[in-house]
Amino acid sequence: MDGLCRRMQAMRILALVILLLPFGLHAEDKLWEVLKQGGQVVLVRHTITDPGVGDPPGMRLDDCTTQRNLSDEGRAHARRIGEAFRKRQVSVGRVLSSPWCRCVETAKLAFGRAEVAEPLSNLFGRPENRERQMAAMKKLLLKTERNLVLVSHGSTISALTGISPGTGEMVILAPGAGGSFTVRGRILLD
Repeated sequence: MDGLCRRMQAMRILALVILLLPFGLHAEDKLWEVLKQGGQVVLVRHTITDPGVGDPPGMRLDDCTTQRNLSDEGRAHARRIGEAFRKRQVSVGRVLSSPWCRCVETAKLAFGRAEVAEPLSNLFGRPENRERQMAAMKKLLLKTERNLVLVSHGSTISALTGISPGTGEMVILAPGAGGSFTVRGRILLD
C-alpha cells in the first residue's frame, strides 16, 4: 500500500507539472507581445563577466581595464538579447546604461547604442547611494511610445524591484504615474 501511495503521489505531481508547463512557456510569449506594443521599461542586468564579485581594488569608471568586464560568453549573450528583440520586431527607444563598462558593452552589443545614466550605477558595496539612486531611477520610468531599456546591475535592479535577476535577465515593468510601476514579468534567454 505504501508503494502504491508513493506512485499515486508521483503521478499527481507529474500531471501537475504537465498541466503547468505550457503556462510557463506561454507567459514568456505574452511578455514579448506586451513588448511589441511598446511603452514598457526593460531592466537588463549586464551579461556574464569575468569571474569575481564586485570590482577589483582601485577600479575607476574612466578605465575599463580596472573593472570586471564581460567574458566572451557574456558578449555572445548580449548579442543574443539584441537578436531576440529584432527577431520579434520589438521596437526600442532610448537605451540607458550604468557607467560601468560591462553595462555599456552589454547595451551596445545588444542594441547598438547606450547613453550613460548615473542612476543605473552599481549599488554593490555602496549602500549609501541607494536612496538617492532609487529616487533618480524612478524619474526615468516614464511611459513612452517605444520601449525604454535600462542596462544595470543585479544590486540596483533588486533595490528597485525586489527581484534579483540572473546575468542577462530582463525584468519588464509597466510604468505608472510618479515613478510607480508594475512588474509584468521576467525573460531569461539562456
